[in-house]
Amino acid sequence: MIPLRTIATRARGYLRGATYIDPGAIRIDTRALAAFRIAAGLLIVADILLRFRNFTFFYTETGVVPQSLATEMTADNAFSVYYFTTDSTVIAALFALTILIAIQLIVGYKTRIATVLSFLLVVSLDHHNPLVLSFADTLFRMLLFWAMFLPLGERWSVDAVHADSSPRTGITSLASAAILAQVVYMYVLNGYHKRESELWTGGEATPLIMGLDNTTFLLGELMRNVPTLLQYGGVTWYYMLLFAWLLILLRGNTRAFFVAMFIAGHASFAITVRIGAFPYVAMAGLLLFLQAPVWDRLEALVRSVTFDGSRLAHVRTELERLGSRLPRARIDSKTLGHVRTTVYTIALVVAVVSLLVVPTLSYLPVAQFVDEEDGPKDRIDDRADTIRVSQPDWTVFAPHPRTVDRYYVFPAETEGGDTVDAYNERPVTHDRPSDELQKQFDTYRERFYMNSVRRGGPDDIVVETLAEHLCETWADDHGEELTHVNAHYVAEDVTLETIDEPADRDREIESIYYHGCGDNEPDAIEPPE
Repeated sequence: MIPLRTIATRARGYLRGATYIDPGAIRIDTRALAAFRIAAGLLIVADILLRFRNFTFFYTETGVVPQSLATEMTADNAFSVYYFTTDSTVIAALFALTILIAIQLIVGYKTRIATVLSFLLVVSLDHHNPLVLSFADTLFRMLLFWAMFLPLGERWSVDAVHADSSPRTGITSLASAAILAQVVYMYVLNGYHKRESELWTGGEATPLIMGLDNTTFLLGELMRNVPTLLQYGGVTWYYMLLFAWLLILLRGNTRAFFVAMFIAGHASFAITVRIGAFPYVAMAGLLLFLQAPVWDRLEALVRSVTFDGSRLAHVRTELERLGSRLPRARIDSKTLGHVRTTVYTIALVVAVVSLLVVPTLSYLPVAQFVDEEDGPKDRIDDRADTIRVSQPDWTVFAPHPRTVDRYYVFPAETEGGDTVDAYNERPVTHDRPSDELQKQFDTYRERFYMNSVRRGGPDDIVVETLAEHLCETWADDHGEELTHVNAHYVAEDVTLETIDEPADRDREIESIYYHGCGDNEPDAIEPPE
């Protein structure tokens, strides 16, 4: 029987020999890994703090996503440490623990362990409430997953202070290729889907997206006034997506310029459309494509800044001194090292085949075999969903951009016979709750949640749970019980002519669900005349 170590060594050698790509194309500078590590940790901290704003509503048993609903909406055997408790205090403690582990990741102390724990805690939280998630969460999980196989603590870290040797300048490995390929796969597949829409190929998509009042914010309204610029920008973005594979093939300043174009695109999204953390997660992933000359120039720029260099050196010395005081426990065992390397290699090869190779094949001529019912892709997705790392179709604003504005109205009847809008807490009307529809939602995750409500879920369980929550909490807040709740959404068709004139849009009222509070039978509530 061939030892596992020999199999792993042969696998690595074959993969290195089989590649026809210049190894420098998949080489990641260790400073880029450090920057990504810090960005990932900061994103986790920011996400947890932002989620705290809806803590009771979204993450406790008294909210709209109790554990029974969360498990219903996730894959069988889904992993989550939150499934071991329903105590809100323990859940809050797990939030705090996630922040502490993220700080450990930021400073780079026992970085591999911090990365694995961060990944597991992020997956756990996503499974704890799958109804508020977006492509940003998916991309972040995937990047964090590949990051577990990379030496994120090689530079700018406590681990670097503890190291017995000088840090490597760069990493060229299957793992570095995988995490770069993940970003490129996401972009190219999104562009592949967008090619189906004449709105994207003709340039009209971006102006229409900027007309969505329930998504745009900050500078979004201003950008509507320059539709020609938006059209050119949208077409440019579309072709950037299709040619995103150049992020790997280009080198030096040309690659840096192309990366800068993507970062600029995401920065523009961050100040115009309220799509959560997606721009920031994507920019964190793009840092990995920046090569040594960029980091050399950045370091030279820092050194040239006109503040007291001795003070900076003193701060650095103090940080290194503090880092050296942290425990440095390690197990020096040659056998354990061989086992760890073997397991690492096998896991990485399986992950690359499952999460990158097979999904890519599903879009090639062999798709019929790969995508057949209970075929390789289905079996992989079933297992990957346990830790939520299966590849989605990456249909961000694709294949066709959304051209419908939406807002929600929940007509409700009180015991006294009055009718109210229980969601917006106002008299019942199907008029807009606000000129800026995105203000209907306290947080961007609430908008994603309401999309889940609109879809209903299996047997309308999602919208039913929200309606029942309104029934139970209305009396506490308003002193009067509700007898019935209806759920509606209003859809406005956005056209190039009505981007700035919502009153001129065609509008349609769609009923989602009728609910009876307590022992009352569901019934439709007629709107007031």
